[in-house]
Amino acid sequence: MNIQQIRNATIVVDYAGKKFLIDPMLAEKGAYPPFPNAPRQDQNNPLVELPTSIDQIIKDIDAVIVTHLHYDHWDEAAKEALPKEIKLFAQNEEDAAEIRNAGFQNVEVLQEDTVFEGIQLMKTKGEHGRGDILKLAGLVCGVVFRHPDEQTLYVAGDTVWYEAVQEVIDTHKPDIIVVNAGDNQFYEGGSLVMGKEDVYEVYKAAPEAKIIAVHMEAVNHWALSREELKSFANEKGISSHVFVPDDGEAYTF
Repeated sequence: MNIQQIRNATIVVDYAGKKFLIDPMLAEKGAYPPFPNAPRQDQNNPLVELPTSIDQIIKDIDAVIVTHLHYDHWDEAAKEALPKEIKLFAQNEEDAAEIRNAGFQNVEVLQEDTVFEGIQLMKTKGEHGRGDILKLAGLVCGVVFRHPDEQTLYVAGDTVWYEAVQEVIDTHKPDIIVVNAGDNQFYEGGSLVMGKEDVYEVYKAAPEAKIIAVHMEAVNHWALSREELKSFANEKGISSHVFVPDDGEAYTF
């Protein structure tokens, strides 16, 4: 498999001969207002440009997976750029209906036993924060990829560390885990996605796995930088297991 970090949570996954685009946020730098009640109110989102052209990103994509509809995972630029007949997976019927309303004709709700072109796609649970903020943050999902010719991949999505993430790791024993690790927060309510201690919990649950940290430094409410996470991984002695890609960087496993 090959996993390329594009920007924020947007990644391209080549897996068992198929190419998946996950959580596409494809707008130009500064296209959207900042998330309110959060740091960097003087900076519009996204904070950085795409590392390559939209045409290059969506070239030869076989399917798109949208873990939830927040605009930093599914934006207007993605809706405009992607062909309306492309295969698209959503987390539930509500999200699927909204995506269909944008003109997409081939939308399927991801299940725990979905199969696409011989690849198992298993929807996983996530919690987009802790406590009261969950009501505002809404439902999210992750996905596990499995195929006889590939290592098992777990894309956790916008979730903090909690027992369901542990259960996914215990059940599927993923070899590669992609975590959204920008520790994004508003001024109130705490972490919306994983911070460095959450990443450490993932490592302890799957010490043999390779962990790729994405969703970093691309939208205004980030709280954990790449450099801080790299330093933390060094301090903990886990830097050989925790990868922190720059935008555009790719790994092959």
